[in-house]
Amino acid sequence: MSQDARYDEEQSTLRRARVLGFDYFDTSNNNKQILTNILTNNEMYRDKIIPLTTSDSNILFGITTITSQKTLKSIKDRFLDQRVHFAIISDTGFRDYMKLFDPPKQVIYQDINIHKNTPENSTIAQISEILSQVRATDMLAYLVSQAHRLNASDIHVETEDNNQVQIRFRIDGVLHLIAQLTFEKYRILMSAIASAANLSTASVEPQQGHIAQKVEMLDNTTVDVNVRVETIVTVNGMDIVMRLFNMYQDMYNLDKLGLSNSERKIVDEIIAKPNGLVLVVGPTGSGKTTTLYSMLNSLNNEQRKIITIEDPVEYQFHGISQISVAADSSGTENNFSRQLKAVLRLDPDIIMIGEIRDEDTAYTALQAALTGHLVLATFHAGSAAAALTRLSSVIGQNPLFISAIRLIMAQRLVRKLDDTTKESYHPSPQEIELLNRLVNRLPASVDHPVISQDTVLYRPKSTDENPYGYTGQIAVREQYLMTDQIKQVIANSQKSTIVSTDSIEAAAMEASIVSMSGDALLKLLAGQTSLEEINRVLDY
Repeated sequence: MSQDARYDEEQSTLRRARVLGFDYFDTSNNNKQILTNILTNNEMYRDKIIPLTTSDSNILFGITTITSQKTLKSIKDRFLDQRVHFAIISDTGFRDYMKLFDPPKQVIYQDINIHKNTPENSTIAQISEILSQVRATDMLAYLVSQAHRLNASDIHVETEDNNQVQIRFRIDGVLHLIAQLTFEKYRILMSAIASAANLSTASVEPQQGHIAQKVEMLDNTTVDVNVRVETIVTVNGMDIVMRLFNMYQDMYNLDKLGLSNSERKIVDEIIAKPNGLVLVVGPTGSGKTTTLYSMLNSLNNEQRKIITIEDPVEYQFHGISQISVAADSSGTENNFSRQLKAVLRLDPDIIMIGEIRDEDTAYTALQAALTGHLVLATFHAGSAAAALTRLSSVIGQNPLFISAIRLIMAQRLVRKLDDTTKESYHPSPQEIELLNRLVNRLPASVDHPVISQDTVLYRPKSTDENPYGYTGQIAVREQYLMTDQIKQVIANSQKSTIVSTDSIEAAAMEASIVSMSGDALLKLLAGQTSLEEINRVLDY
């Protein structure tokens, strides 16, 4: 607390004492006496009363504005052989005294180290012990600081049926067990999270919240806690997922997306156009928002009006008008559509839609792309072809909508091999067969690599410093431009039935578009990731 804030509190306490007819005692100086053997720590905590000074026949007790009259009478009856006096002290003063009577336990905040598969049992026990000793805000700050240190994206607090709660970090897309809590400690942590995020611990409905605060821990370390909170009630209790925000505007840069030269050229050309729809598709956690923000950041200048519609706003950009969409009785989807229609009346140059969730929003986005706006949006779909299949039902018989779509970029994240530790090997016959199937999916315009027993692949190697052999993540992508071949397939389908994903993928191959599996193969052969990893993410 600053000196000015402490002075204001002491002056407020002085005025309150006068109103109540009590003396006032200033506890802001450092000359504090510790009078032991008068009251127990439990009594002082419970009754909000502290012995301040004593002499042969006098005792002065400090009380707060919530100390009860019953406590005052009990103290007078207890010390009948002395003259007992009471003075009101500030709440901060009471806490300062209690730190002297009951010094907080020294906690050594041990760094969490990830080992193969999970942390070692001894490490889990040590981390669990640390969490059991500290207050709830310190628990949260410690977990957030360690998650940042390990480059984790999420913290998962999960209730189990054995009256235990486990805490896991998601690091490079994979969950790791970090610690276990008792239900009693979990309830304390949950209450602190709910209070900070403005959530209810009694709600049976899924909830969303946000925590943005600085916490000074017991070791005097200050942690910037900035997380998005999601809760859902399971059969064992309320589970919590906290997504970490460690965001700076310069992080969102097209140069940092790992785009190849050809991919970057396509993106630059498309977003330089004044209108059209650009979709980034993929499952949750595939980096869609990062890609979209990077495009947006590259377009942000004083000559353009940019408006975003998001649920929620994950990072605030200077120079961009951002709208946070919350669900009401009509639903979040309906809010997206209504907000988009309202935004169009504000004459923006560029619109970003956090997620197209329903047909009405998709229809309005396509209309906006046709009427002079560049629209960037995310969409949940397994592939670019699947996204086009879903959009075709919205497009209907209107051929103008086909021309509104400029680019559909689908992506997934795979772990990147640690270049300093990865080891080479030659593929097995089964792996050669699988890789040759992937080679056959490459378009004819791309040089087809020859896969044989002499092919060199790379796999992770475990070390003490890097037990998993990976460092960070890279994206595997496919970029669907609206080529003549793809437009023709969609146009033909409008005359009969909904276009199939297979027919769009065939048209994309004919148009020399590299599929996501093809991109994964090329990154595998370049030694950037492992066959095991692309199998995990793409399931070949």
